[in-house]
Amino acid sequence: MIPISEQPLSDRGLAVLDITAPDEETLTAVMDGLQQRWATSGIATARHDPGRPGVRTRVYADIRRPGTDRSTGRSWLRS
Repeated sequence: MIPISEQPLSDRGLAVLDITAPDEETLTAVMDGLQQRWATSGIATARHDPGRPGVRTRVYADIRRPGTDRSTGRSWLRS
């Protein structure tokens, strides 16, 4: 993975998540769960590094902002 720069971590509540999963289906499910909970950079492209098991991606999250409930398309915290 590319080193994390200070820019995405400039404010409290911002996070950079490097995720590794056994397959793309699992990776997508994890990213989907994260974006339902918090505002994220969305479903990112999976990478496979030769010689290393699983697939990887990086997601940026803002835990100060709620994600979206897929069933309604509305924020979890809004009524």
